[in-house]
Amino acid sequence: MSANFHTSQINKIVSEVKKAVIGKDTVIVKTLLAMLCKGHILIEDIPGVGKTTLALAFSKALGLKHNRMQFTPDVLPSDVTGFNVYNKLKGSFEFKEGSAFCNLFLADEINRTSSKTQSALLELMEEKNITVDGVTYKLPEPYTVIATQNPVGSAGTHLLPESQLDRFMIKLSMGYPTIDGEVAILKAKYNSNPLSYVQQAVNTDMLLEIQEAVTNVYIDDKIYLYIVSIANATRNHPLIKLGISPRGTLALMNISKGIALAMGRDYVIPDDVSYICSDVFAHRIVLNSKAKLNEKTADEIIIDILKSEPVPKIIGGK
Repeated sequence: MSANFHTSQINKIVSEVKKAVIGKDTVIVKTLLAMLCKGHILIEDIPGVGKTTLALAFSKALGLKHNRMQFTPDVLPSDVTGFNVYNKLKGSFEFKEGSAFCNLFLADEINRTSSKTQSALLELMEEKNITVDGVTYKLPEPYTVIATQNPVGSAGTHLLPESQLDRFMIKLSMGYPTIDGEVAILKAKYNSNPLSYVQQAVNTDMLLEIQEAVTNVYIDDKIYLYIVSIANATRNHPLIKLGISPRGTLALMNISKGIALAMGRDYVIPDDVSYICSDVFAHRIVLNSKAKLNEKTADEIIIDILKSEPVPKIIGGK
């Protein structure tokens, strides 16, 4: 099918989610892009700005089975992955699935739970598998984790390890709504729940088809070099202690392909890369003390790098 057909489907999904998530069009689009590229999303923000509503709206618009888990200090890894329990009648152990067995797993306030529980997410996010007592179980397709975290420094929170952060394709922030946006939210929730108006825009087969179409988007060698050059600049930057890993460059490549498809193209252009670069790279970077002393953020450094890197000229995919 043509790129324009898939673009039409993508626009339908966005339109449905916008019924429940008001005034956050950019966040909606970027979240969907990551899902279409089989990536996971981390949303960092204060409570009450619509993070959970966003995830629930996507589960309805995409027709996905979803589970939500509130991550607190007492949540165990087995609550996420599942566990074996002895069945007296059968005289054998049976596997009981954990909350992660679904299509869309909402991990709420992920930075409030223990490191041991967080580590239970590493395999399922990277390999879409869960291993319990030596037996590996395949997770359903499509599969996405949308995790939320409170700002670092909030009560009961701690930093996620780099290995965990690196498995999120993008990190976003909802932010406070505008005054007009908040008025619209109040009116929408006056006597009903906007989520009830969200209709299914595509089924699972259609979503898998779009994901497959993303993988077939063409990338010119100049774009490959552009992506790697940006990543390499973070590894040699005087204000960065830990730069972008190859997993980060893969994430940027994949989501750039998703942007191209959403725009109705079957090839990637430099603007696709620069548009999403900060969302993909910023949370993977560890700044050194000199950057903190100069009050430089990861986003600002990436913007500086993008300005300094030569932009390749791509015409008609070549």
